[in-house]
Amino acid sequence: MKFCIIANPEKYTIQEPLKQVVRWCEKHNKQLLVADELYWHYSDQIEGRAVVVKKSEEEAISETDVIIALGGDGTMLHTAHLVKGSDTPVLGINTGRLGFMANVQPKQIERALTGILKNDYSIDRRYMLQARTSSGDLHFALNEFLFSKKDTSSMIRLEAEYDGQYLNHYWADGLIISSPTGSTAYNLSAGGPIIMPGTEVMVLTPINPHTLTTRPMVLPSNKSLKIKASEAESHILFSNDGRMIPYHQKLDIDIRQSDFNISLIQFPEYTYFETLRNKLMWGLDKRKV
Repeated sequence: MKFCIIANPEKYTIQEPLKQVVRWCEKHNKQLLVADELYWHYSDQIEGRAVVVKKSEEEAISETDVIIALGGDGTMLHTAHLVKGSDTPVLGINTGRLGFMANVQPKQIERALTGILKNDYSIDRRYMLQARTSSGDLHFALNEFLFSKKDTSSMIRLEAEYDGQYLNHYWADGLIISSPTGSTAYNLSAGGPIIMPGTEVMVLTPINPHTLTTRPMVLPSNKSLKIKASEAESHILFSNDGRMIPYHQKLDIDIRQSDFNISLIQFPEYTYFETLRNKLMWGLDKRKV
C-alpha cells in the first residue's frame, strides 16, 4: 500500500504531524509519495527510505492508494479538486483551527493509519456541484459556488430559475449555492441550514438580502438552477470554494449536482453529529451543570 501526502508547505503547523506520518511509514515499510515542492521545504526533516519524491501533487496522487490531506479545510478543498473523478480515498488530518472535514487530530495519526492497514474504516462519499457557464466551461465545487459584489458598496441583483421555472429576484450582497458538505461553511454563517451529507440537495442562500422575506431555499440537486445577472456584470464576482472564476460572456450559470465525488475516510468512533457537537458546539448549553 502506498500513501501520498498533500499539504501546504507554507503552513508551519504541518511540520510535526508530517514527521509523524514519515515515521509511521518507515516503521511499517510503506512508501510515502510527496510532491517536489513539499519535499524541498522539509527535506531535512522528512528524509528517509519511505519518502518518494514526485514532480507534482497530481503525479503523486496518480500512483497512490491512500491520500493524506494534512492541514485544514482549505487543504481538504484543494485535495478535492485534485482527486475529483477518482475513487482514491482521502484521510483528512487537521492541523488548522476548525478542520470540519479533516477530523483526525495529530495525536490520532498512528491509530488512523493503522486502522487503514487493518481496513477498519468506512467511506463517506461527498458529491460535488458543477457549474456550466454560458460559454460552456465547466467548474466544480465541493463546498459552494458564490456570487458576490466587487468594486462596489451597492448590492447586486441576480435572478434565479429552477427547472425552467422563474424562482426569484435577489437584491443582496451576494448569493451562495451550497452542497450539503458546504452547508456548515459560508452557508451556515449566512443563516443557511445544516444539511446531512449524502442528501441530494443544494441550498440557495442570499447574503444580507434587502427584503426580510427572502430566505434560504433547499432544492433537489438533480435539476438545473440557473443564476443570471440583471445588472452590470462587471460588479459581480463568481467563485468556487474561494477561488475566482473568470467569465468572458454574460453571467448565465447553470448549477446542478455533478458526477464527481470525493471519498473521505471515516472511522467508527467519528460520526457527523459528533463532529457538529465538537467542532460547532452544536446544542451546547452553558446553563447545564
